[in-house]
Amino acid sequence: MTFDVVILGAGASGLACAAACAARGRRVAVLDHGRRAAHKVLASGGGRCNVTNTAATAADYRCANPHFVKSALARLTPHDLLDRLHRAGVATVEEDGGKIFCPGGAAGVARFLVDAAREAGARLLLGTTIADARRDGERFVVETSAGPVAAEALVLALGGRSWPGLGATELGYDLAKRLGLAVTPLRPGLTPLLAGPDTAALCRELAGVSLPVGLSGPAQLRGDLLFTHKGVSGPVVLDASLFWREGQTVHLDFLPGRGVAGIEEVLAGAGRQEVKNALAGLLPKRLAGALCARLGVAGPAAGLSAKARRDLAEALSAFPFAPSRAAGYDKAEVTLGGVDTRGISSKTMEAAAVPGLFVIGELLDVTGRLGGFNLHWAFASAAAAGECA
Repeated sequence: MTFDVVILGAGASGLACAAACAARGRRVAVLDHGRRAAHKVLASGGGRCNVTNTAATAADYRCANPHFVKSALARLTPHDLLDRLHRAGVATVEEDGGKIFCPGGAAGVARFLVDAAREAGARLLLGTTIADARRDGERFVVETSAGPVAAEALVLALGGRSWPGLGATELGYDLAKRLGLAVTPLRPGLTPLLAGPDTAALCRELAGVSLPVGLSGPAQLRGDLLFTHKGVSGPVVLDASLFWREGQTVHLDFLPGRGVAGIEEVLAGAGRQEVKNALAGLLPKRLAGALCARLGVAGPAAGLSAKARRDLAEALSAFPFAPSRAAGYDKAEVTLGGVDTRGISSKTMEAAAVPGLFVIGELLDVTGRLGGFNLHWAFASAAAAGECA
């Protein structure tokens, strides 16, 4: 089989790129070992598909080259993407922080991607095992379970290692290396942080408790935290996992915005009220009790000295949490690291050293924060490559 463009991977980036290439009159084939296209899209956002974020900027992405994402993001803005979705009949709703969800469910976005690719003329070869890809003269040859497939342009859109239960593998990185591209170190991202020995018992005791916190150490963040039996999770922790490195201590502000002085004021005015009960007016009751027990604070608030009030307020504003490690790829929403962007054009996603080879989506060393940024990058990088492949 011979085509103008072969795209490996039938996820969001691969399908969007296929539609763009085919719309230019290119003969396009999309290959994927899965029997269902857009598998990760169907699971995204808890099935509601957080498709983009209206506040997306380059600062929302982690990449060795922080400028790399700017061109693609400028050429396909969140509003451009929303316009395409709305014209295709996909309804959306905006929630806090600019997050755009699809109330009709992720299936509508998956159908949009598949229909756009097929209607433009792309051929989807699903359930096709990809064994190898190589440069053969002026074309690329992909060895598959359906036989060799040749094309003058090859697009790697195979995604990262995250969500192995949905079929994610390291194939994209392996093929990139075989084709001469550099790959930066990989690690799970947007994943929970597991408790170290100092806080493991506390986390088990507080499993299920959630609250808004401030987080510092690897980065300055604010958002919701959830205690689990193994550590901490929630949006603020998932974002922190993009910055955290082994050995770092995270500091949690359980009363963000109130400050040490504000907490001291509450304690000073609590009179004969038990300290844990005074704090329960500000924090979840289980958390207030557990923190007081851990910090050795008991009795009425009036019995605290000025120094004791200050020490308690400081502990609540910067509680140390030393993770043992980040949870693995089975819990991660994305993969940090990937194909080194120094060898990729930021305007076209084409490899500088391998003309005709393009890399898009999560396979690149580009990772967005939680909140629709990664799916938007899938669309934006696909649009950039789709103009040239």
